[in-house]
Amino acid sequence: MALTPNDLKTGLTIEYNNAIWRVIEFQHVKPGKGSAFVRSKLKNLRTGAVNEITFSNTSEKLQQAEILTQKATYLYAEGDQHVFMNVETYDQFSLPEENIKDALKFMLEGMEVTVTTYGNEVLGVEVPKVVTLEVKETQPSIKGATANGGGKPATMETGLVIQVPDFINAGDKLVINTDDGGAYKSRA
Repeated sequence: MALTPNDLKTGLTIEYNNAIWRVIEFQHVKPGKGSAFVRSKLKNLRTGAVNEITFSNTSEKLQQAEILTQKATYLYAEGDQHVFMNVETYDQFSLPEENIKDALKFMLEGMEVTVTTYGNEVLGVEVPKVVTLEVKETQPSIKGATANGGGKPATMETGLVIQVPDFINAGDKLVINTDDGGAYKSRA
């Protein structure tokens, strides 16, 4: 579908400069002198980079990118490949570790995730907003420690290292917020 910069909306995906972009922010600017332009903040869905792009020609042709999402279950790792199963069709497919390394910090076998694709190209894997993971290793808890203490590092069962309160022990199950890179939320 052909678009112009005036059609930009938050969440829209477009093809621009041989890349696939998701619109994060946009602003239509009509200065007193000169012609109108569109200022935008776009996220490259292949690299994850966020760029600010100004479209000075508001009649420039852009192409909407058809991004598909599917629910899948993470099955297992096989070398540097990770195997998933589509929850509707039961088809299995594998993705290279390099494409999903950020999501792997939060993924356990059997977890349902959302896989984003563009044509035959997998753009990424989205994990749930919060996950429950077990603490594999941390310093022993300090008697009398409170939630307001300085905290300590803890290694989770996926290898993710986060800051946790001093009273957390190895073996505890924790609720982790995945939106901000893995912040401790609470005990499970």
